[in-house]
Amino acid sequence: MSYFSASPINETVLIRFANELSGFSLGELSNMMLKIVPNTLKKDKGFIGRLLEDILGARSGNKAQQDFSDIGIELKTIPIDKNGIPLESTFICTVPLIKNIGLIWRKSYFYKKISRILWIPIKGNKTVPVSDRLIGKPFLWTPNDVQENLIRRDWEEFMDLIVLGGIEDITGQYGEVLQVLKKSKNHSYLTRAIGKNGGIISTVPRFFYLRKKFTFSII
Repeated sequence: MSYFSASPINETVLIRFANELSGFSLGELSNMMLKIVPNTLKKDKGFIGRLLEDILGARSGNKAQQDFSDIGIELKTIPIDKNGIPLESTFICTVPLIKNIGLIWRKSYFYKKISRILWIPIKGNKTVPVSDRLIGKPFLWTPNDVQENLIRRDWEEFMDLIVLGGIEDITGQYGEVLQVLKKSKNHSYLTRAIGKNGGIISTVPRFFYLRKKFTFSII
């Protein structure tokens, strides 16, 4: 097995190579890429995603675009247990807290991120050493009409609350298939948002996640 030195030219090439990764452990792939596997993902939750991006030829880096922007595909890993049940919600992107008035669903960055996803399951719960967790069968997914409507309804309700200054009222209990969450307990970094009186306030960044029950329905 080899890895791409450049981004794949189309989704057929991407999924073919992604399929070749199935069955390998994270330790084996890390050795191939000369990377050190962390003992825990608590302080480096993005390790697996970055590893697979490097192997598959994703070139977006930290840019606000899809991982494989030339072919319109986002890469998402999803940890699952032995029964194929997702172990956590799936991070999608940052929530726009300002300059969001009039933002349209189909024109949103969020929509671009979920419009075509290459899902790569990672087998192994938190008791399994990171290096021993296995790559599962990857698959390409585009939301069908029912799925898109569910996601869109939550997204629009969240954005309405945010535009009207309700960001601090949103908890993890809001949303049927989406969540808006703080990514970590480190609140030293602040960003701007719309406050209840319509002015600008400082708050911690928020992020969109797909709920476990939704991703379970599609994997």
